[in-house]
Amino acid sequence: MCDDSLDHSRREMLKLAALLGVSGSLPLLKAFEARAQSEPNAPVRIGYLPITDAAPLLVAHGRGLFQAEGVEAEAPRMFRSWAQLVEAFIAGQVNVVHLLSPMTVWSRFSGRVPAKVVAWNHVNGSALTVAPSIGDLTQLGGKTVAVPFWNSIHNVVLQHLLRSHGLEALTKGDSIGPKQVKLVVMPPPDMPPALASNRIAGYIVAEPFNALAESLKVGKILRFTGDVWKDHACCVVFMHERDLTQRADWSQHVVNAIVKAQLWTRQNRNEAAVLLSKDDAHKYTPHPVDVLKRVLSPTSADWTAYKASGARLHDDWDAQRIDFKPYPYPSYTEELIRRLKQTAVEGDASFLTKLDPKQAAKELVDDRFVKKALAASGGLAAFGYPENLTRTEVVGS
Repeated sequence: MCDDSLDHSRREMLKLAALLGVSGSLPLLKAFEARAQSEPNAPVRIGYLPITDAAPLLVAHGRGLFQAEGVEAEAPRMFRSWAQLVEAFIAGQVNVVHLLSPMTVWSRFSGRVPAKVVAWNHVNGSALTVAPSIGDLTQLGGKTVAVPFWNSIHNVVLQHLLRSHGLEALTKGDSIGPKQVKLVVMPPPDMPPALASNRIAGYIVAEPFNALAESLKVGKILRFTGDVWKDHACCVVFMHERDLTQRADWSQHVVNAIVKAQLWTRQNRNEAAVLLSKDDAHKYTPHPVDVLKRVLSPTSADWTAYKASGARLHDDWDAQRIDFKPYPYPSYTEELIRRLKQTAVEGDASFLTKLDPKQAAKELVDDRFVKKALAASGGLAAFGYPENLTRTEVVGS
């Protein structure tokens, strides 16, 4: 195993765990309050990781959609880890971020961070990638699989899949039985090299690191997460409650721009891949255009191959590899909290036992702004959904 990578991940995990506890978040929240008072009309300051999850925020900036809404926006600030991004957000260095959906649960209810989910940033957009020799999920027994963080939808979906196939997830220890799978936290850029050198048997992560493994021919997609949990939210848009209450008009324009960016991205997938790529003048991400197009705009031949291999079992779901549908359905947040309670993580997750899913969903999510933004952009139908603000969560295996 890559000791340097795991040591770094462990440090980042411990840092994030501290940030998402009350004692760790309090000093940063004091810094945020001081900053907010000194700069009550702060511009949009986006914080992001260089993954396709960030696409709507980056497209909104790159296409000038914030300015079109009459709000000033600084150049987005790229971070290299979730811990760095969370720290900057809590302290108010950035004020609009995409966060892994479980991370917002920890932020709000464990760290007591006064912030809310205002929209989904994207749906699906992740996959379980394995070594070419792995033919089905049961062959992961006795092996090691990497996740990007414990507090991630990736960990939730992976452990659901393992249980569904009679396997047990281990988060600690070195001894692995034939019906057990050792999970380790690893930075996404380290995952393809670790897979190529057989240090891990697979990984589950956001794009484009799955597409990168395909491009490099070091791994293959075993399952798309959107083929396990239909149109699940991976990253969501997180904003400070102070802005939502004291700068409601500003917040509405920010969400308007993000929703318009999602609609544009759905309709212009190849152009979005170019905008996000290392070849564009913005240099938002270090990824090549061809890899991003593989994620944003798969061909019909791609889907035929994925269906034949079993990476896409639920063809009738018509789930995109990554899609952009901003409405934060309460049923998803409720189901997420129920599933988090049965997902093994390192660190203290005892606060979850006290959460009522319905009440927690109401407290975590503020959908006022996205409802108005959707109404102005063609409604849910423009994003391929029926005009219904409720849905039933569909989780397969």
